[in-house]
Amino acid sequence: MKILMRLLKFTRQDWPNFIIATVSVLVITGFNLWIPMIIKQILALIGDGQSPDALLGITRSGLMLLGAYLGRTVCQFLQRYYSHVGGWSLVARMRQKTYDHIQKLSLRFFQDKPTGQLMSRMISDTANMETLTAHALPDMLSNTLLLIGVTVLVFSLNATLACYALIPIPLLIFALFRFNTKIRPALRKVQATLGDLSALVQDNLSGIKEIQLFTQEPHESERVGGSVWKYTNGMLASLKKTAFYHPLFEFLTSIGTLLVVWLGARQIMIHGTMEAETLVAFILYLGMFYTPVTTLGRIVEEIQTTLAGAERVFEILDTDPDVADSPGASAMPKVKGAIQFDNVSFAYRKDVPVLEHINFAVAPGSSLALVGPTGVGKTTIASLIPRFYDPTAGRVLIDGVDIKTITMESLRSQISLVLQDVFLFNGTVADNILYGAPQADEAAMKRAAEQAHAYEFISQLPEGFDTRIGERGVKLSGGQKQRLAIARAILRDTPILILDEATSAVDSETETEIQAALRELMRGRTTIIIAHRLSTVREADQILVLSDGRIAEIGKHQELLRKGGLYSKLYHIQFKDAPEPPEILEHVELAGGRG
Repeated sequence: MKILMRLLKFTRQDWPNFIIATVSVLVITGFNLWIPMIIKQILALIGDGQSPDALLGITRSGLMLLGAYLGRTVCQFLQRYYSHVGGWSLVARMRQKTYDHIQKLSLRFFQDKPTGQLMSRMISDTANMETLTAHALPDMLSNTLLLIGVTVLVFSLNATLACYALIPIPLLIFALFRFNTKIRPALRKVQATLGDLSALVQDNLSGIKEIQLFTQEPHESERVGGSVWKYTNGMLASLKKTAFYHPLFEFLTSIGTLLVVWLGARQIMIHGTMEAETLVAFILYLGMFYTPVTTLGRIVEEIQTTLAGAERVFEILDTDPDVADSPGASAMPKVKGAIQFDNVSFAYRKDVPVLEHINFAVAPGSSLALVGPTGVGKTTIASLIPRFYDPTAGRVLIDGVDIKTITMESLRSQISLVLQDVFLFNGTVADNILYGAPQADEAAMKRAAEQAHAYEFISQLPEGFDTRIGERGVKLSGGQKQRLAIARAILRDTPILILDEATSAVDSETETEIQAALRELMRGRTTIIIAHRLSTVREADQILVLSDGRIAEIGKHQELLRKGGLYSKLYHIQFKDAPEPPEILEHVELAGGRG
């Protein structure tokens, strides 16, 4: 009930639709209760013979019956349409709310949450809410009203037969209770299995190139097939329960009908205490009497399916982001770009430190290169600056202000990133370049493309800037995707720039062109460079060398070489102990990999 009431609170905006549907349900119930009485009246008039009054009465009753059927048809349309309008509006709002909340969650939340699982909760689980509002609840209301009305009428027609008709009811209620306790856990398990299947398929479609490259099609087919059959078997297990209980409900109601027909026939033929038309009306009402009880089984199933999905949706909505705006956080005006790490420590998992006591400062407009072996925390440092994560200890400051005291929107609007793993959206070239600065005009977009040395290959595409590039930019090469990402950063024009292996996917000739664009882009901007190629590392104002989550060394290229420490060791390992790298090795990565 707690979950149900919480879900119903989201329907407030659709109350006008549900009011129309509810009034229609009331009118439909009235017609359903009236129709058997009209039929009883027609049957009674038949017994009067072919008198003019009887024939006229039959005609009038027939017209009344036609009016009742037409009125019921109109109200059924209104009930079904407006309940669906309300139901699908609820689904749309829940999907929007779920998506908006997912966007607010920190990156830590997504580390162990498969994308397919989240999609299943947002799409499939929310769709079940329409079943509740458009089908289950209206049916529950109409059947409850019908049950009350029919009970009154059957007792008014013949109290004795009505009492016999009640005999199966306790057994029906017991069966419904058993059905309810068994079906909900089964349906929740099915919903979770569907989420696992969605996650697996989404993951495999994203990695289809790797699957084909490593010839893992049979293995992945077996995995997907196993997940498909796990879902299918779970669904069949729940349907088995439904297949058992629904016929049981029908059998129990048949017992009541059998008793009424047998006893009613005896009252007509032996005792003469009942008219045939009364028995016919009673049997018509009896069908309405048992229908709400048997329908309750289906309604319970629909409600349980909805609640199982709603629990999974609310589980997301109840998750608080690890990183959020602090109470009273203020918007930061355009910054100069001074960055300071004040005794910063960080751990993704408790008691497994990634960074320990990191202290450094970057002057506005200068560059800092982060180097070191794989896994020492280079990318983690860069991720703390836009608050993708918060330090477990210490502070990150920009222009002397703790970034926890400013809004994330104003913070991130000051930062551009060019990552090694470039993500492009399934849109046009122009859409992706303009993504960080949608207000920019076409001329500015083309200048950014030229500065990123992307204009030439864009102009050769079938539709130029209007060419659609496919999901994750699948129609482009790695170097082309990276140049689009650089153009996007150039157009964004922020005071802080983070480059994470920004030229790793391009050849030496292209890299020379892009390095020139990057030097232009970096001018006047505070730049964090993560262990990309040697030419940029050598030119950095500072090089920070990390080892085991701590700062091992910091200084300029030549200073660090003279010290003979970790940086010098990495340098000479890369260049085979050569004092200065040959020109051909100028583009080799220094201790490549992501921190």
